[in-house]
Amino acid sequence: MKLLIQGNNVDVTESINDYVTQKLEKAVKHYQTLTTKVDVHLSVAKNARITDKHKAEVTVYANGTVIRAQEGSENLYASIDLVSDKIARQLRKYKEKINNHKPESSVKIPEVLPEQEVSGDLIGDREAELPPEVIRMKYFAMPAMSIEEAKHQLELVDHDFYMFLNQETEEINVIYMRNHGGFGVIQPREPNENDHISA
Repeated sequence: MKLLIQGNNVDVTESINDYVTQKLEKAVKHYQTLTTKVDVHLSVAKNARITDKHKAEVTVYANGTVIRAQEGSENLYASIDLVSDKIARQLRKYKEKINNHKPESSVKIPEVLPEQEVSGDLIGDREAELPPEVIRMKYFAMPAMSIEEAKHQLELVDHDFYMFLNQETEEINVIYMRNHGGFGVIQPREPNENDHISA
């Protein structure tokens, strides 16, 4: 298993590195055959008004499936404990689904491309600076799946929504958790003259 630990506004010391390694190896030890890579991102918010300043985010790559968890608290070590427990629960759920998986399912596992290092200096003699508004772009494989399978993926990624390719309609849909419980699905439709487009 490949483990990558990064920090934002926090110095990843040897003791933090050892603690993360110990906790996550324990969390994924029963799932070593499924897990290919684990990314850990630790951060500390500079805003004094934020109570849970210390955040730990873990992304596990398991046989083409992405399993993600995030936790925050007033202490970095406590956040690492919380996120390790959460990722272990999500991996257990994922393994149970695989074990109960029917062989006739048409879900395709996306291909995982090997990582490649970028050679040379991409910045040159320019100064590194961020644009005034930073938009984070994410790209991921989108195999066709049923709404039920998308609901399961939503539970694994620890987000409020999940975008997927509906295998019945062959259109992009979004499944989300409703505030009052249950799930909702957003599906596209052709606009009609009664629709009003607002900026």
